[in-house]
Amino acid sequence: MLSVRQIKLITIRVKKMLFCTSIHCMDGRIQEPIIKYLKENYSVTYVDTITEPGPCKTLAENEDKIPVNSIRERTNISIEKHGSKLIAISGHYDCAGNPCDEEIQKKQIRESVKHLKSNYPEIKIIGLWIDNEWKITNV
Repeated sequence: MLSVRQIKLITIRVKKMLFCTSIHCMDGRIQEPIIKYLKENYSVTYVDTITEPGPCKTLAENEDKIPVNSIRERTNISIEKHGSKLIAISGHYDCAGNPCDEEIQKKQIRESVKHLKSNYPEIKIIGLWIDNEWKITNV
C-alpha cells in the first residue's frame, strides 16, 4: 500500500508529464524521427500519434469527412484527456498515401495547419516536413 507521501510524489510526476499530438502518415519510416524531434525540440514527455495515409492531404482538402472527423475525434482525446498543448501535422518524402512532390505537400501542410487552427485556436499548431534522409524541418 502506498503512503500519502508516495501518492503525492506520483501525482506531481504525472502532472509534469507533457503531451503533444502528432498527426502523421502511417509510414513506419517516419514514426521514430517525428517522436524524437518533438521530444527534443518541444520538451514533451509523450507524443500521442494519430496516423493516416497522407493526412496533410486529407486535412487540406477537407472533403472526405470520415477520416477528417476521425482525426478530429482522436485529436480531441489527446487534448482533453492528456492535456496536449501542441499539434504537429506532417508530410514526408516518398509518401505512398499522398504521392506528390515536396512543394505540393508543403502547401497541403500549411493548409492543414490553417484547418487545425480553426478547430483548435487555443493550441499551438506546427507543420513539419520529413525529407529523403528522414530529417525534419518546420514548414
